[in-house]
Amino acid sequence: MIIPRDAASKLRNMIKTMPVVTVYGPRQSGKTTLIKHLFPDFAYANLENPTVRALARQDPEQFFLRYPAPAIIDEVQQVPDLLSYIQVKVDESGKNGQYVLTGSHQPVLRAKVSQSLAGRTTILTLLPLSMHELAGVGKPSTMQDAIVSGFLPRIHANDGLSPAEVYEDYYRTYVERDVRQIVMVENQLAFETFMRLLAGRVGQLVNFESLSGEIGVSAQTLRKWLSVLEASYIVFRLQPYYSNFGKRAVKTPKVFFTDVGLAAYLLRIGTGDQVLRDPLAGGLFENLIVSEALKWKYNARRPEGFYFFRDNNGLEVDLVMEAARQLHLFEIKCAMTPNPSLERSIKRVAAVSSALSKTIVYRGEDFPVAGGGEYVNFGRFVSRLDELAGGQEPAP
Repeated sequence: MIIPRDAASKLRNMIKTMPVVTVYGPRQSGKTTLIKHLFPDFAYANLENPTVRALARQDPEQFFLRYPAPAIIDEVQQVPDLLSYIQVKVDESGKNGQYVLTGSHQPVLRAKVSQSLAGRTTILTLLPLSMHELAGVGKPSTMQDAIVSGFLPRIHANDGLSPAEVYEDYYRTYVERDVRQIVMVENQLAFETFMRLLAGRVGQLVNFESLSGEIGVSAQTLRKWLSVLEASYIVFRLQPYYSNFGKRAVKTPKVFFTDVGLAAYLLRIGTGDQVLRDPLAGGLFENLIVSEALKWKYNARRPEGFYFFRDNNGLEVDLVMEAARQLHLFEIKCAMTPNPSLERSIKRVAAVSSALSKTIVYRGEDFPVAGGGEYVNFGRFVSRLDELAGGQEPAP
């Protein structure tokens, strides 16, 4: 089953306006499926294939004869020297829509793209499926189902697959392998402990010294591991918002998993009942919502920025959206019933920041907040983003 992707219309338009489109994203996020579905007449070369990769490295001219434009070149970071040849070819042709490139290692590919294809490519980031995309095919319906099943397209396109087994394969095949390709991980047990500790700290400030003490690996090494995980789109850092707050604001980022299903797997959470009973349910729910904001931004190449806010006195709001120089605040609560205690922090931050809106994302029904604002069911979170950013135009 092909699940329609929100980024499809944007990708169709991009290929009409630039010679090259580069699609970044984690492995197994659906990049190849989407691109081959949209452009079935393009030649296709997968550089994960050892034979194809060897041809690209040893005889680039023959490679381009075998895969003439328009062409899709998958995992192009495997042979980054191809980008120089692509530059020459698109300059000679003078046409748009010549190549679609994909890559899973952001820094490797970005550096080469910036050097070789500046002014010749536009970029789309494709993350795993979103709640909005899954709602279009009727699943999942509850917060706990979303967290356990995660968002890898393979799980949702094939009924009967066990999410735990898929994430086990995903972790062993892609996460560990990609990290080993970039940095030498000598102690695999320490790395797995690091991953599980990160999963247990979703939505918390990064403290490398504390993690170092628990794992027995230097803080410098942990920083390198985290950078590689971020480069491979396994995790991402949500930066703090501190404009206009000066020294009062915390300036340490939080860490989230791009796919909350991987975090649940690392925590050995395999059922919806386990989610509801787990003390980390609130953090996983926050991860779910924050990653949805990121998908919304990337799928339509939105200009809005996302942050969190916390000051030195512990005053905090989970998510801040900056749109057209205005702030919109979101508290993310794993509750089902409106309660004044859920509103205290967001109202205090709104008072000192002159925020334009206040939204509490939770599991209950939509409901107005006394004094302004709104409780919004998590399934309507993306619609709420659309409402608040209605005056902003996505990037072309």
